[in-house]
Amino acid sequence: MCMLDLFKPYRIGELEIRNRFMRSATTSAYSDEMGVIKPEIIKIYANLAKGGIGLIIKGHLFITDSGKAHNGMAGISHEYHVPKLRELTDAVHANNGIIFAQLNHGGINASLGERKGPSEYITNNISARKMSVPEIWEVIEEFGNAAQRCMDANFDGIQIHAAHGYLLSSFLSSLVNQREDEWNGDLRSRMKIIEEVYDEVRGKIGYQIPLSIKLNCDDFSPTGFTIDDACKVSEFIALRGIDLIEISGGGIGSIADLRTRSKHHDPEYKELPFAGHCEKIRTVTKPKTLALVNGFKSLKTMQKVIDYGLCDIISLSRPLIKEPDLIERLKNGQKEARCIRCDACRSLFGKEILRCLIDAPT
Repeated sequence: MCMLDLFKPYRIGELEIRNRFMRSATTSAYSDEMGVIKPEIIKIYANLAKGGIGLIIKGHLFITDSGKAHNGMAGISHEYHVPKLRELTDAVHANNGIIFAQLNHGGINASLGERKGPSEYITNNISARKMSVPEIWEVIEEFGNAAQRCMDANFDGIQIHAAHGYLLSSFLSSLVNQREDEWNGDLRSRMKIIEEVYDEVRGKIGYQIPLSIKLNCDDFSPTGFTIDDACKVSEFIALRGIDLIEISGGGIGSIADLRTRSKHHDPEYKELPFAGHCEKIRTVTKPKTLALVNGFKSLKTMQKVIDYGLCDIISLSRPLIKEPDLIERLKNGQKEARCIRCDACRSLFGKEILRCLIDAPT
């Protein structure tokens, strides 16, 4: 086994990024009530690019007003969203960065839009209605329209958000998707919406622009989306032509005690909660580019996952809230991220731009 240089350029499809590090989409309260981004967040993304990250995935953008998930979420549902997003991409490019737009529909979790999903879903906290078939096709079209606006805003690529209990991932879940038509019945039917969204977006951006997807490895519910499902969906979308798959986890019906099932048997991967499942997905998607998010702290672990082929790209979120220049720091000899994963930053979610509230030792 040879040690690969994490800081050398890497290719995703036709696009070259400057290293194997990626900023996972991290949302924040950075837009006005119309979903237009504020100047403050442009500075955040410019600093991330300046800090040396290879690829930035912008925090999720609602593709339609009814799919807005939370306060401060930015949009790409109208032409008036494009100019400020263009300012953001210009700021990233001025600092030699590469940035993808993440497209999303809140679905059942659209707390500021209209809660709707594949089936009626009612709990103590959520009441969502079932979507009609025409509404499903309308959402698919809206993903494509949003992708075209992202090209107008000069994003370098697109990521489709199909994780974390939002609309697309809810269609994949047998717990949530109780339809009795072509959009359910078996996993192949449940993933039909993924196929249609992929084709719609690809039709807008072509094959020269990289297209990514964010998928759960497991929603950690008793009867929802499992690792076996994740492997089949990942293999399908890889064969379909996706350029990058980012592996995450968690969703509707998640139970904390079930999260241990995604761990890896190797103790050297103990900081990575999804490493075990990621290894299984890797076997069915190689040689497609695979990114893994959640838990990365030490450069030693980052090096090992790349050297052993567990994934191709290290995806980071919270560590870059603490240290937007983390990649340069690691390159210059720092051994691990300073983020202590206390999650204090999450208390700001939907209220203001996320920032670290704890001074970790330098």
